[in-house]
Amino acid sequence: MTARKLEDRYGRVATDLRVSLTDRCNLRCSYCMPAEGLDWLPDESVLTDDEVVRLVRIGVEQLGIREVRFTGGEPLVRRGLVDIVRRSHALGVETSLTTNALGLSRTAAALADAGLDRINVSLDTVRPETFLEITRRDRFKDVVAGLEAARAAGLGPIKINAVLLRGINDGQAPELLRWAIAEGYELRFIEQMPLDAQHAWNRTAMVTAEEIFERLEREFVLKPADEPRGSAPAELFLVDGGPATVGVIASVTRPFCGDCDRVRLTADGQVRNCLFAREESDLRTALRSGASDEDLAERWVVAMRGKRAGHGIDDPTFLQPDRPMSAIGG
Repeated sequence: MTARKLEDRYGRVATDLRVSLTDRCNLRCSYCMPAEGLDWLPDESVLTDDEVVRLVRIGVEQLGIREVRFTGGEPLVRRGLVDIVRRSHALGVETSLTTNALGLSRTAAALADAGLDRINVSLDTVRPETFLEITRRDRFKDVVAGLEAARAAGLGPIKINAVLLRGINDGQAPELLRWAIAEGYELRFIEQMPLDAQHAWNRTAMVTAEEIFERLEREFVLKPADEPRGSAPAELFLVDGGPATVGVIASVTRPFCGDCDRVRLTADGQVRNCLFAREESDLRTALRSGASDEDLAERWVVAMRGKRAGHGIDDPTFLQPDRPMSAIGG
């Protein structure tokens, strides 16, 4: 029975844990990192497989975590991923994965056997040439193969996360939606967020939710879905009467901070109580210094109390986090 819960000062309770397993990635998406990549975390600072699973177990058994999503960087480059998923799933929680799908064709079956429930795949275009332009890698066919393997392994529903970039793929929203519906994938468009390593994000250049709707409604009839949104970040819409849906995650222009139920653990063992937090709470040092499960749980509880009411992007004093998305985890 859970003795404590991860509750902040505003009454929000975190039950959804996002665990970054690595800051490394095998793509170089222009809105995430520079072409030459980044300085990766040193190996000794990254949590071991046992340390990851221990913190997940503490979250589940003592703090009320009910869902664990593994992220990166790119989590498929983590050698121990399948075993981490298996051991986490054995704790009785829903497990999911956010991935670029490179290499998923080789690992989907093993992940499904380990108990992974579902996946989200980041894919911004169905044009190979645009994929190359955005990611700086000619790997579109590998992503498609990974998606097909995931579907064959039963890792559904498969969700596609897409970011529209002005002047690059912002005119491709309808074709991406048609493709997703034809393939049986659930598409979610996400507003580009200020989490790039270059700190080049500019609100005026961002494709907003309103613009996404405008592009889609040129070719589709969208109607709000009846299902309650709850703490889910995506607003869902029926496409041409359904049953297919499309989601829009308007993190910037329509923030949903008041319903947030997420907490994040970085690959080097830091608690982040918000994607845009500028402060972190160190669990790794205490963990490696012999702290008990109870002590680690209490440190986690304290870390959540400092969560702010909202991400503050609209505030003139907003400062982008020092860590980019690749080092935070989605």
